[in-house]
Amino acid sequence: MTHVSGRHFLQIPGPSPVPDRVLRAMSAQVIDHRSPEFADLGFKALSSIKSIFKTEHDVIIFPASGTGAWEAALSNVLSEGDHVLMYETGHFATLWKKMAEKLGIQAEFIVGDWRGGADADQIEQRLRADTEKKIKAVCVVHNETSTGSVSPIADVRRALDAVDHPALLMVDTISGLGSVDFRFDEWGVDVAVSGSQKGLMLPPGISFNAVSKRALDVSKTGGMRRSYWDWGDMVGINGKGYFPYTPATNMLYGMVEAIEMMHEEGLQTIFDRHQRHAAATRNAVRAWGLEVLCSRQGHESGVLTAVLMPEGHSADNFRAEALKHYNISLGSGLSKVADKVFRIGHLGDINDLTLIGALSGVEMALSKAGVPHEKGGVAVAMQYLQDTPAPGIDA
Repeated sequence: MTHVSGRHFLQIPGPSPVPDRVLRAMSAQVIDHRSPEFADLGFKALSSIKSIFKTEHDVIIFPASGTGAWEAALSNVLSEGDHVLMYETGHFATLWKKMAEKLGIQAEFIVGDWRGGADADQIEQRLRADTEKKIKAVCVVHNETSTGSVSPIADVRRALDAVDHPALLMVDTISGLGSVDFRFDEWGVDVAVSGSQKGLMLPPGISFNAVSKRALDVSKTGGMRRSYWDWGDMVGINGKGYFPYTPATNMLYGMVEAIEMMHEEGLQTIFDRHQRHAAATRNAVRAWGLEVLCSRQGHESGVLTAVLMPEGHSADNFRAEALKHYNISLGSGLSKVADKVFRIGHLGDINDLTLIGALSGVEMALSKAGVPHEKGGVAVAMQYLQDTPAPGIDA
C-alpha cells in the first residue's frame, strides 16, 4: 500500500474520530471483571452515562452495536403481535421497523418524505384515532443519520399526553446523544437507544438502553423471550458495579474519559458548537448552489448535513474522487437516496479549523469530479464562523 501523508479527514456521520485522550484511556491493561477494581470502573461508567442521557433512571450498557440495543429495547417491552406506531424519517427508522416486523411486532409507519423529522401532529392524530388503545409504543428516531434531520421528541411526548395515550415512548438517539440536546427524564421518554461511536467519540462496540421505571416494570411481566438482552439480568448486578457477562472493559475506560471530556467542555457548549458548525456547513452548501436534503426549518441536524447532488451526477463517484484526491471520507446515501446524496459529518471532537478543512476538501472535490457548483462556499462558511461567537470561547 502507498503511504498517504497528512491526516485523513473522517467526515462521515459516525464512527467519529476518537480523541487521543480516549485512545490512551482505552490502552490500559485489561483487568479482572469480577474484581473490586472493576466494580469502581463499572460504577463510574454506569453513573456517568446517566448525565449524558439526562436521567436518574437506569442506563444499561451492552457490548453490542446500536442494532443490538434496538433489539433489546423492543424485546423487553413488546410481545409478538403487539402494535407499534413508527414514523418514516429515513433509512434508520425503516431498519428499526423491519427489525420489529422480524420479531413479530405489527409495525405501522406514518409515511414521511425523508426531508424532515417526525411530525408530532400526525402522531397525535393517529393516537387520537386509536380509541381502543391498541398501540403499545410510539417509536421515533431522534436524529436521522441518513437524512440530517432531528425529530422534536418533546412534542411527540406532548402528543401522547394530549390524548392521554398509555403507549410507551421509545426513541433512537444513536447519532444524536452527546451532539444534539436530549432530555430523557424531562421529555418523558420510556426507552432510549444509543451507541458509542457517534457523539460519545468512542469506537463502535458498546450500546445503551436508558429505561424509565414504567418500562422496567413492563419488562418484568411482559416482553419476549430473551436472555442476552434481558434488562432484569443487567439491572440487578449493575447495582454492584458488575455485569452478568463479560463486559467491554477497555471501552468502559474510554467512555469514562470521553464523558469527563464532555463535562469539561460543557454539554450545552457542545450542543451549541454542533449547531454552529451545522449552520456554517449549510451556508457553504447553499453558496455552492446545492440543496440540503433536510428542508424542514428547525429540523436541521447539528450532527451532519446531507447534500443532494445535481440531476445526472453520481454522489458515489463524487465521494470516490474526494477520497482519492483529498483523503476525505464522506457519508454515502442510503436506500431511497443511494447515490443521490452525500453526507458531511460534523460531530464529535472537531473545531472550526477541522470543519473548514473538511469543507475545503468538499469544494475542491466538486471541481475535480466535474459537479456543477458555484465557487466560494468555504469562504461563506468562514465568514459565518468569524461573525458567530464560538460557544465557550468568544466573549
